[in-house]
Amino acid sequence: MTKISWLRTMRNVLGSYHNPAVLIDAEYNVVATNSSYDFRFGGLNGRSSAKCFFLSHGYRQPCDLEGETCPMQEARDSGCRASVLHIHNTPQGKEHVGIDTIPISDDEENAYFIEVINPIRDVSAEPIANKMIGRSRAFNELVDLIQRVGKTDTNVLLMGPSGAGKELAAQALHSSSSRADRSFVTVECSGLTDSLFESELFGHTKGAFTGAISSRTGLVQSAHGGTLFLDEVGDVPLHLQVKLLRLIETKTFRPVGDSKAIAADFRLVCATHKDLPAMVERGEFRDDLYHRISTFPIHLPSLAERRQDLPLLVESMLLRIEDKVPLKLTDDAMQLLAQQPFKGNIRELKNILERAAVLRQGELIGADVIKRSLNLIPLSESPGQKKDGLIQMAEQELSLDEIEQRYLQVLMQTFADKGRVAEIAGCSLRTLYRKLEP
Repeated sequence: MTKISWLRTMRNVLGSYHNPAVLIDAEYNVVATNSSYDFRFGGLNGRSSAKCFFLSHGYRQPCDLEGETCPMQEARDSGCRASVLHIHNTPQGKEHVGIDTIPISDDEENAYFIEVINPIRDVSAEPIANKMIGRSRAFNELVDLIQRVGKTDTNVLLMGPSGAGKELAAQALHSSSSRADRSFVTVECSGLTDSLFESELFGHTKGAFTGAISSRTGLVQSAHGGTLFLDEVGDVPLHLQVKLLRLIETKTFRPVGDSKAIAADFRLVCATHKDLPAMVERGEFRDDLYHRISTFPIHLPSLAERRQDLPLLVESMLLRIEDKVPLKLTDDAMQLLAQQPFKGNIRELKNILERAAVLRQGELIGADVIKRSLNLIPLSESPGQKKDGLIQMAEQELSLDEIEQRYLQVLMQTFADKGRVAEIAGCSLRTLYRKLEP
C-alpha cells in the first residue's frame, strides 16, 4: 500500500471516532484529522501538516520541553496507549481535554500515533460560572483524578481545607459518571442532630414518631440511581457511624417506623476538612467506616497551593458578582490579594470580592478598596480618620440581618473550623449553614 493510500485509509479510521481525533507522525506532525476535530479546533486550515504542540498550545517545541507531560512521548516509550490531561487552545479559548494516544505503524514500520481528544465539560480554564476553574498544575492533577475515577462507581473521599471547593469537585465527579442524568443529593452531616439523622437519611413513615403527620422520603432514597454526597462526614458522631457503615455495606436501609428493608442504589462521595486517620487513631472515627469511604482519596489543593489560578478565579468571581458591569482589579490590587494567606480559601476570596464590589467607586477596583475589603482599613474610614465599627454600620443604615452577615463572614475568614464559628456565634451548625445560604 502506498503512503497516500495508507493515509487515506487512516482518515477513514479517524472518521469512525465521534470525538475529535488526529494522526501524528514521529516528528510531531499532525498529518490527518477527522471532521469533529476540524469543527471544534479549526483543523489544519489548508495546510498539509502542522506540529501538534503548536496546534494545541501554541508552543514552539514539544510539550515535555515546556514542562508538561507529552502523551505521544509516553505512548512511544511504553508502546501502549497513554492517557493524559491537557489544556488546549480552541476558538472558544482554553479548554481542559483528556487525550488518549494510541501507537500504530504503517506498512513500512514507520511510527504514527492516533490521538483522540475528549473535551472535559465539568471544569473550565476560562472564567465561567458554576464550574471548577483553574489552569495550575495542582488544579490539573485534581481534574485528572476526578476524570479517572468519575467513570467508575468507586467510593471517593474528598479531603482538603474548608472553602477549597469540595462540593464542586463532588458535582464534577457526578457529572463525569454514568449516573450524571440522575440525582445528586447532598447531606450536610454537620447539621444533623441525633434525632434527625435516621429520619433525614432514611425517611420515615406516617406516625413513626410524634410530629410525623405524613410519610417522608429520605435523602438516600432521593439519591437512588445517582450520587449521595456526604459533606463533612468527619462530623458524624461516633455512635451514629455504625448506621452509615451498615448502609454502605448492605446497600439497604429501613425508613423510621418501617420494618421492611429497601434496596439503595447510589454512588458514594464523601468530603471532610478533618484528619480522619488521626481521628481513627484517637478512637473518634470508626476504622472500618474510614476504609469503606476512602477507597479512592483525593486531596483538594488549598488556594495557597494553586496561587497561579488567582487572577483567573478573580475574573470569574467578578463576572458572577456583577454580570452587567465589567469589573476589574488594578495591578496593585491584584498584588495585594496575592500576598494574602487565604486561610478560608476560595470562599474567603469570594467574600473579599463581594465586599469590594459593594465598596467600589467605578469599574476599576483599586488597592484601597481591597484593603477595606480585607479589613486592613475599616469600611467607612478615610485616611487619618477612625470610627467605631458599630458607628460605621449605623451610618451605613445597615439592617440587623446585614450586620449579622458581615459578622459571620469575618468569623468564617478568621476560623477554618465551622464548628468553632458556630460556637462563637452562639448557634448550632445547622443554623449556621442556614444563615450562610445565599
